[in-house]
Amino acid sequence: MDMIKDLFLIAVVGHLLCGYCDVLLTYIPGGEKFDFTKMKSNEAMAKTFVKMPLRNPRISMVLGVFALLMEGCGFYGLCLWMKQFSTPASIVMLIGAALFLVMGTAHHVLCGVAEWMYVKMGCTDEIREAVVKLFKDTSITMIVCYIGLFVLGVTLFVQVVTGATDLPRWACIINIIPLYMVTLPLRVGGMGNWCGAIMFIGLLILI
Repeated sequence: MDMIKDLFLIAVVGHLLCGYCDVLLTYIPGGEKFDFTKMKSNEAMAKTFVKMPLRNPRISMVLGVFALLMEGCGFYGLCLWMKQFSTPASIVMLIGAALFLVMGTAHHVLCGVAEWMYVKMGCTDEIREAVVKLFKDTSITMIVCYIGLFVLGVTLFVQVVTGATDLPRWACIINIIPLYMVTLPLRVGGMGNWCGAIMFIGLLILI
């Protein structure tokens, strides 16, 4: 159990670091904030990214890879913990975690590359079109990433809420999926990672 808690603690740090990486990609010095709706107009995109330092996406890409590996440690620990209650549920969660980690890492790096390219190439409409095409052509990485996370989160939720684990049933809310759904309207950059950190902190306390 001590090893599992160590893995959870690593995941907390990983989620906080990855949340910081998301902030680097989302918030631009000067008060501008990026969201995907701005990709429809180069005027809006250029206004948003004109003050974006190239170091931001560069740091985000490199640090984000290590942060996601640390998150993977926590999800692996979660699967190990679940195995004592249900081997099938543990396997399903492990598959979900693997999909999230592999595709999530690719998606995160692609986001950083796209921003770096757009800023480096002068925020022109031509490069915006290239970035939009890049996102469309590689959207499978984002889709599979979130499917994997959803499968993991839902499996954990079901196991806890049905009493299959030794956690109290109310602890089902200490889960990245319901936490993210509740906080989604806030539109805060990196919210998924802040929710992941809260989940692992909660599990550290309860398990």
